[in-house]
Amino acid sequence: MYKIVILFSMLFLFSMCKQTSKTTNEQSAKQLTVNNNSTEWQSLFDGKTTDGWRNYGKETIAGWKVIDGELYNSGGGSDHGGDVVSIGEYEDFELYLEWKIAKESNSGIFFHVNESAGKAIYHSGPEYQLLDDTGWPGKLKDSQYSSANYDMKAPVNAKVKSIKEFNTARIIVKDSHVEHWLNGVKTVEYELWSDQWKKDVQNSKWKDHPKYGIFKKGHIGFQDHGGLTIFRNIKIKDLTDYGKPIFNGKNLDGWEINGTEKWYVENSELICESGSDKKYGYLTTNKKYKDFVLRLKFKQEADGNSGVFFRSSIEGTKIAGWQVEVAPKNHDTGGIYESYGRGWLYKIPEEKENILKEGEWNDMIIKVKGDRVMVWLNNELMTDLKDAKIGEANGVIALQIHDGGGIKVRWKDLFVKEL
Repeated sequence: MYKIVILFSMLFLFSMCKQTSKTTNEQSAKQLTVNNNSTEWQSLFDGKTTDGWRNYGKETIAGWKVIDGELYNSGGGSDHGGDVVSIGEYEDFELYLEWKIAKESNSGIFFHVNESAGKAIYHSGPEYQLLDDTGWPGKLKDSQYSSANYDMKAPVNAKVKSIKEFNTARIIVKDSHVEHWLNGVKTVEYELWSDQWKKDVQNSKWKDHPKYGIFKKGHIGFQDHGGLTIFRNIKIKDLTDYGKPIFNGKNLDGWEINGTEKWYVENSELICESGSDKKYGYLTTNKKYKDFVLRLKFKQEADGNSGVFFRSSIEGTKIAGWQVEVAPKNHDTGGIYESYGRGWLYKIPEEKENILKEGEWNDMIIKVKGDRVMVWLNNELMTDLKDAKIGEANGVIALQIHDGGGIKVRWKDLFVKEL
């Protein structure tokens, strides 16, 4: 999708310079001593300002302040100061921070936050719960204590320090696997989008929020919900693995043209365009792929009727397999069609037709593993399908140009990670 780069920009360089003032020495004593290799870790908080953060749904930040190298929420409770999110968005990552919470207070750390989901940060982002576990006055479910996947999965062997001390928190997200760590102990792990995950959602307060937890990437968020919470030493490491490029930006090495339609390279982009025959055409990989994550970008010009095939076989221009649809708006881009078989296996809901950006670059991620296919378009989950026949198959990846003429589609940043 993108050339292999870190998806977020470096907001601040972590400072280790020696200073002599008493205030600075006290602040330095609070800093976590870790190997902070700048090529791996990014500081999300510089200890001086709220730069790099903004209130959820807004372009600026209010209600939060920095005191002695620590980030304070408003402490007013009931979302008084407004939840905050990072400027950057993150897919796979390791997040580390230290936190301390006041008596009878409640907060949370969120990830994969997307503001299109609703008015609240928890309408999209899974939550690592923060709480005064020992002093909370009300009755709680097991899944509401510190380090829980809030209202989804209870922590195991979680031990919170006294409210006068800082705790350490780590969240690791890799592919669909998530781990919560508290004070050096793994307390929770789960698989995003698994059958158990879906069951837990339906048994939680998130069941009426259709975009909860569906995004492939998103913002990090902190909650200002019920009393004072203090954060410091906030760092993140990008773990996103794009795999290997399958288009070199120069020529069609590694691919085979099937049919008489036009396939060529222009300005490091792969172009498919209708030829004089106005027939179907395919560009297939020389290699077969079974389980993989495919990332790419496409921009539709002219008609824009195309598609991405997987686990497919081809003879001439007759292709057998499965297609992730790429088509004009209102024609199920992101859905799954079986060629020379059962036809449509999944059409996208009508309310998702506006996710396609016609005439602009679109990001698509296709994950195929076993009998399951997941498709994200512009970070929105479009399809989550299990099919036994798909599970038995193997084959090439192919790009399609539809018959009828007048079609032109641009492709770039094609990467495959084999699973």
